Amino acid sequence: MTDTVECDVLVVGSGAGGLSAAVAAAARGLSVIVAEKEPYVGGTTAVSGGFLWVPNNPVSRRDGIEDTAEDARTYLRHEAGNHFNADAVDAFLAAGPEAVDFFDRETELKFEPASAFSDYHPTAPGGRSGGRSIKAQPYRAQGLGKELKRLRPPLPELTFVGLMVGSGPELKHFFNATRSLASAAYVAGRLTSHARDLLLNGRGMLLTNGNALAARLFRSALDRGVKVWTDSPAIRLEREGDAVRGATVRQGGREVRVRARRGVVLAAGGFPQDKERRRAMFPHDRDNTGHYSPAPAGNTGDGLRLGEGAGALVEQGYPNAAAWVPVSRVPRKGGGWGVFPHFIDRAKPGLIAVLPNGRRFVNEANSYHDFIQALFASTGPGEAARAFLVVDQPFLRRFGLGFVKPFPVPVGPNIRSGYLKTGGTIAELARSAGIDPAGLEATVAEWNRDMEAGEDRAFGKGSTAYNRFNGDPEFQPNPCLAPIAKGPFYAVEVVVGDLGTFAGLRSNGNAQVLDEAGRPIPGLYAAGNDMASIMGGNYPGGGITLGPALTFGWIAARHMAGTADAAPAPSAETIGA
Repeated sequence: MTDTVECDVLVVGSGAGGLSAAVAAAARGLSVIVAEKEPYVGGTTAVSGGFLWVPNNPVSRRDGIEDTAEDARTYLRHEAGNHFNADAVDAFLAAGPEAVDFFDRETELKFEPASAFSDYHPTAPGGRSGGRSIKAQPYRAQGLGKELKRLRPPLPELTFVGLMVGSGPELKHFFNATRSLASAAYVAGRLTSHARDLLLNGRGMLLTNGNALAARLFRSALDRGVKVWTDSPAIRLEREGDAVRGATVRQGGREVRVRARRGVVLAAGGFPQDKERRRAMFPHDRDNTGHYSPAPAGNTGDGLRLGEGAGALVEQGYPNAAAWVPVSRVPRKGGGWGVFPHFIDRAKPGLIAVLPNGRRFVNEANSYHDFIQALFASTGPGEAARAFLVVDQPFLRRFGLGFVKPFPVPVGPNIRSGYLKTGGTIAELARSAGIDPAGLEATVAEWNRDMEAGEDRAFGKGSTAYNRFNGDPEFQPNPCLAPIAKGPFYAVEVVVGDLGTFAGLRSNGNAQVLDEAGRPIPGLYAAGNDMASIMGGNYPGGGITLGPALTFGWIAARHMAGTADAAPAPSAETIGA
């Protein structure tokens, strides 16, 4: 016998898109249930860098940044090209600042600016050299109380002895700890505080980046009375005619029919772990051996399948079906692999990326998405898409490399595990890593000649504001350039991963999911990576998944709050969580 509960809004998934819809709907007086498939709340958001790209937002304006919706529209039209969705883009640009203001003023979600963080293509029409990305303020985990155990932890590969290091100024302190007394004092304080947290709580308690964003949204949902069910996958939508009226959710070993008067929001995180859809949409992963995603294992395309079952269409035409990122595979104790996304090390001075033939193929300091697109373009038919990041000893001691931490953390364990390849000469490194020795020697020699001239003549590393943002300002005149000259030399192999999928359900500016004829399906909404990206399969700036996720969750709630109760729900038992 199936139990039945009723609510105004059912949200499938608990990342930024789902939780923003839940919080915004509850703030408008609607009753909300969030059904999360996994045992943890937070989805991919909780393991992300946590930036949100929202042009003309009030947080950046308070920091002195000037921007306009017109300039942002010009930029997005350039970036999306033939896949520009004017309706959804205009809705995002109009509602984004309002959504940020709502969450910043009326919920536990508080933001801080990232005004120096450039768009990824700042010289393109409408591009900006900073101010469109913001992030959640760090959060003390005690604020979640007993619910902390349900928050998805960060990726262990992105922590240091369990410590979450915030991006931006805090990360720079960790890089400079051996060269600056101020940075050394800061890092010592953070490590001391972390050690105290471990002693008293058994874990780190200062949450940063996407973990802080997820925690703050989770707290805000709980504060508004949202019921958050975990271990509760939605298995089918409930329909009356063409309209969606709820869903059947498997909870606690039984099926629960959730009657949602105002609508269902699909926000289940896209399909990064759906091997069947990846084979169909990722050309490099036709046999499921060419792609490594750091996304949660439960992100298997449930929201897309639910939408398709109600007559929706998944976008098939984007030039990129996902947000690509180079990742390295980190051996884990006890077996298996972790995945380390390479966001900023590629921009540091004294690093080059080469193909197995030893030749460079890209401006290493460009965005992670652009890096992988260049890798695809340089990889022959039938070849695996892979490359190597190559550095020397001074680089490794100062910056680390991927999962390898800077001095004084020892590198021996990473060499013994096979993660870090090394050699006393460039040729020895090449043979150790499986790179063509002659090709790598020629490439490094060419690179070092360019360093004498102070310019990367081959690919222009360090030529844009975004390149330089992730470099090291102590290296002048170009913070992304330094020779590779002092052995031993090191390399880490990188392959293709993603930060989320772009090819979601076709939707309009109200976050309503559309049918084959382009008409809204009554009662069905999408947010986050279940919604087709408004960026048209491209990646204009840091936070272009989370910014729209937060905004369209808020838009969906606003639209549902403005709709009449389309069908009265029967009386039912209310089941809490």
